[in-house]
Amino acid sequence: MLSYAQKVVVVPGYGMAVAQAQHAVHDLARELEKRGVEVNYAIHPVAGRMPGHMNVLLAEANVPYEHLKGVDEINDEFKRAAVVLVVGANDVVNPAARNSPGSPIYGMPILNVDQAHNVVFLKRSMRPGFSGTDNDLLYDPKTIILFGDAKESLTKLVAAVKAA
Repeated sequence: MLSYAQKVVVVPGYGMAVAQAQHAVHDLARELEKRGVEVNYAIHPVAGRMPGHMNVLLAEANVPYEHLKGVDEINDEFKRAAVVLVVGANDVVNPAARNSPGSPIYGMPILNVDQAHNVVFLKRSMRPGFSGTDNDLLYDPKTIILFGDAKESLTKLVAAVKAA
């Protein structure tokens, strides 16, 4: 799916940080770009454990700064994305923030990942994010969950893209 997409958006989160997978994320993006795939990164200001956390990690991996897009800049692009790759983010992509008035995250600005054509969600488990809120995106029929350590999963994805 990733190999043949025209547009892919990567959403990094705390799981990427814990797995130290920023270099593997960039390796995957480079392989996709070799195939002509447009790759951008959707950066939520509170992804990770502190503001700017994802920017710093991706800068370490030499991701070009112009590929990092904030919420306001990227949210309209999700509906044009063939695939969104969520790498360890949870609450910042949870539609409950928009759709569930009783949710503790209701009203929080989120990344509109649920509007993409396909979602590949890298997670270690089905446990909820920091807010303790279940993520409805995980149960959406267009979402594929790839369980495991983000770095290991991304390394396998890189190999699969190279073989495609």
